Formats: sequence, structure tokens, C-alpha cells
Amino acid sequence: MAHTSAARTFTDLVLEVFRFNGRLLVAGDRLSKPVGLTSARWQVLGALEEQGRSVAQIARKMGLARQNVQRLADVLEKEGMVVYAPNPDHRRAKLVCFTGRGKKAFEKLVRLQAAWANQMACHVSHPDMKVAVEVLRKLRSAVEH
Repeated sequence: MAHTSAARTFTDLVLEVFRFNGRLLVAGDRLSKPVGLTSARWQVLGALEEQGRSVAQIARKMGLARQNVQRLADVLEKEGMVVYAPNPDHRRAKLVCFTGRGKKAFEKLVRLQAAWANQMACHVSHPDMKVAVEVLRKLRSAVEH
């Protein structure tokens, strides 16, 4: 079966998203390095927001493999960024929670990222970015189902 024109465009979009993700990880590593983190560790911390989450919840929220999140959470614990706390909803699945040090590092990253995002946002119009976000959300939803 041959690709339709729309399918070829979808494939082009997927490949561009892969390339963009690679560049985002490099940029994220640059942004997070002064705080002593990596993009991957930053993703795990970002999933915590204001509450602790289990490793499985973090993995689902971020679209990552549970084993990778477990490995990263263990590293973050050793570095004093997170602690494992009892989970009232599940005896064995502990909650990953910020330590004071982890929360401080994450808040610094939020400020660094805001400055970077403000700089990057001038390259594309705000309405175009909103459309791109909506398109990617629709496609992600379709892939998930």
C-alpha cells in the first residue's frame, strides 16, 4: 500500500518531532547543567509538581518507561533531590517526593527555562504555536488509543 499525501506529511511530522526532541534534550541538558541535573532527571522532577507521585504515575504522565523512571528516581534519591515516602494508596509503590534541595533546584530550572522559552518564542508566532500544540495533542491522543 502506498502512502497518501497526508500520510507522507504525517511521516515528515514524526521525523521532525524526533529531530526536535533530540535538540530539546541537548538544550535541556545545557539549561539544567548549572543545577547539576540532566534533561531526563529534570523530566522526573517536573512530573512531581506539587505532590509526590509513584514511579508508575510519573512514567504514565511523561510517556516514559517505568524502568527508566525508576532508575532516574534512584539516582535523584542518591543525589538528595527526592525521597521515597509511604503511599497511602499502595503499600509497595512508594511516592517520589521533592526534598528541599530538589525543590530549590527545580524552581531554579523553572526560572532558567522561562528565560529560554521567552527567547525561543520569538521565532514563531503565538497563534502558530497554539495550533502546533493542538495538532500534537490530537496526534498523541490518537497514538495512545
